[in-house]
Amino acid sequence: MTLEIGLTLLVIAITLIAFIREWAAPDVIALTVLCGVVALGLIDMAKMTDVFKNEAPLAIAALFVIGGALEASGAVDHIGRVLRDKLPGNTRWAMFGFSTLTCFFSAWMNNTAIVAILLPVALGFARSKEIAPSRLLMPLSYASILGGVCTLIGTSTNILVNGTLKEMKLEPMTMFQLAPLGIPLSIAGIAYLTIFGPRLIPSRTTITGSLEIKDRSTPLYHVLIGEGSPLIGKALRETPLFDRSRNIHIMEVRRQGAREMHALNTLTVEKNDRFLVALHGRSGRSGKSDELFSEIGANLLSTIDGVVTELVIRDESSLAGQTLAASDFRQRYNSVVIAVHRDGVNITHQLAEIPLEIGDTLLVITPQNNLVALGATRDFVLTDAPEDAPVKTENKKPVHHAWVAWAVLIGVVLVATLTDVLGGKNGVLPNLPVIPIHYAALVGALILLWSKIVSPREAYASIDWQVLLMLYGLLGLGMAMQSTGTAKWLAESMVTVTRGFVAPEWMPLVLLWAVFLLTVLLTEVLSNNATAVMMVPIVVTLAHGLGVSHWPFVMAVTVAASTAFALPMGYQTHMMVYGPGGFRFSDFLKVGIPLNVICWVVSCLLIPLIWPFKP
Repeated sequence: MTLEIGLTLLVIAITLIAFIREWAAPDVIALTVLCGVVALGLIDMAKMTDVFKNEAPLAIAALFVIGGALEASGAVDHIGRVLRDKLPGNTRWAMFGFSTLTCFFSAWMNNTAIVAILLPVALGFARSKEIAPSRLLMPLSYASILGGVCTLIGTSTNILVNGTLKEMKLEPMTMFQLAPLGIPLSIAGIAYLTIFGPRLIPSRTTITGSLEIKDRSTPLYHVLIGEGSPLIGKALRETPLFDRSRNIHIMEVRRQGAREMHALNTLTVEKNDRFLVALHGRSGRSGKSDELFSEIGANLLSTIDGVVTELVIRDESSLAGQTLAASDFRQRYNSVVIAVHRDGVNITHQLAEIPLEIGDTLLVITPQNNLVALGATRDFVLTDAPEDAPVKTENKKPVHHAWVAWAVLIGVVLVATLTDVLGGKNGVLPNLPVIPIHYAALVGALILLWSKIVSPREAYASIDWQVLLMLYGLLGLGMAMQSTGTAKWLAESMVTVTRGFVAPEWMPLVLLWAVFLLTVLLTEVLSNNATAVMMVPIVVTLAHGLGVSHWPFVMAVTVAASTAFALPMGYQTHMMVYGPGGFRFSDFLKVGIPLNVICWVVSCLLIPLIWPFKP
């Protein structure tokens, strides 16, 4: 072992610990690693910018834009609602229907977007059929992962692996190269969830159910503080309006026509102040509104529809790490938080000072027509879809937007696939240029922009910049592993250890099973992209050292890096359903470990048949 290899291994170890312990945001950790390997001399400073030449992040960014257009157009959401209306109330049929739909669409779109679209649809179906939400939400998350391993564009990990192969001067993957393995895995996974899911997945409810919220709709009252009100001149915190024990929730305060943006506990009530308040407790309305308004000397101006709903903090949310007080949540989102669900616990006291975390579920009261604005922030996953509200959604996209978005996606897939099959030196049409996925996707995104299906602002908002920056940083780690010989050293170490226990003719197969298992274990605690970047150089070197094809090992890493089912933090879609499903940590262990084993066994049995070690 050389000094450079030792330093690279140290960087890998620190990176693993940083990701597991969450010392910082993933993109911050990854970019720090990139700068660190340059500072340590593991990568030449002049070659640092080579990571930005990798085409994978560009392809992923363009596909984010196309997926964002599909999400905004309501195309997938409409199909989900048709399924919801047609499905019977049988739990197994519901699991099968939502899992199959999710699996299919996640092969073409970002997994997170699919779950965000279908989560409120599934919850609405569960409420209408009196099915435990947990029975639908866990399969929703698992199916999105299974669908993602069916195509090259199914998940960012696939595209990243493909880009890494190109950087290593190896033949890239084709659009449907993963399909012979991904489709059987999806069938096996959905069959497992449908057959055993009703027994294995516990019957858990949402936060509204666990807090026994009887009525999810609630009126909101606009009231005017009259001239003779006893509240005038008093601190708001000392008035009945601030008494949470009476289940009074102040939504907004207006003074002289302007909305008051100061903290409520700093305000003093003045004549002609206007309040928007909700009277809502766990068992429904708390007290009679006319009695309260008479007590405080207020006149009722109007009543609007409100809703008690749940908001899940997204991975890209600007609220992560902030408290409700510091974020000015009430003023910023026109909503009042009445509980926070985290790790199976409902928090109902001292809410204002609790730092919010990704995956937290907030129980809020908000005007029903505010759901559209909440969804537009991309800070939350909504559990009530705006389309279910009996209000006009002015931001709803025209129907033809969905058709154009689908046409662009299909066009990107066809162009990349057909030119790869028919063009090039070995194709039927050798003069036909091979169009790589990053170029086809970029052209597709530009078509959507020029046709005004999406605006530049919407396009930028649809891109998960944290993912892109993390990829660039991790690519630097992969480059360091290759340039220092660390990948070769690790691969030779694995071969040396295995050789002492296994006959030479069985070594490729045994190492395939070991590589898949190791990748799965790393993915459960790390980012799937981080795992793939570290493992691909190792397994390629490993295969070449054994004198066999690298494809079986590359495919094992690609699939295993996306099949994290056992831990809720293993994949971001798990965190999206964790709160709304009322799950506990152990629920994912009980259902996810058998699914991990199924994927492990099925993959390692099929991979040598599809991609032989000796082609």
